[in-house]
Amino acid sequence: MTALLSVLSGNPAILGVLTSVIAALGWGLHQRLAGARAERARQTEAEAATRALADQVDNDIGALPAGAVKKELKSWARD
Repeated sequence: MTALLSVLSGNPAILGVLTSVIAALGWGLHQRLAGARAERARQTEAEAATRALADQVDNDIGALPAGAVKKELKSWARD
């Protein structure tokens, strides 16, 4: 094992190739994590917009008189 490590570390061409492979794998992992972070941020933003719309609808319904709410619910109910 020691002989193999000494050959690999003693040859600059092999060392350069191994360094390049490790750097490429590191860059790929970095890009994958950055994409996941961006997707989570996009989903959080979409959920916040949806929550704001739901809150607005709840507020609008809460402002209606009871008779108007019943009339509106009747239009949505199945017979």
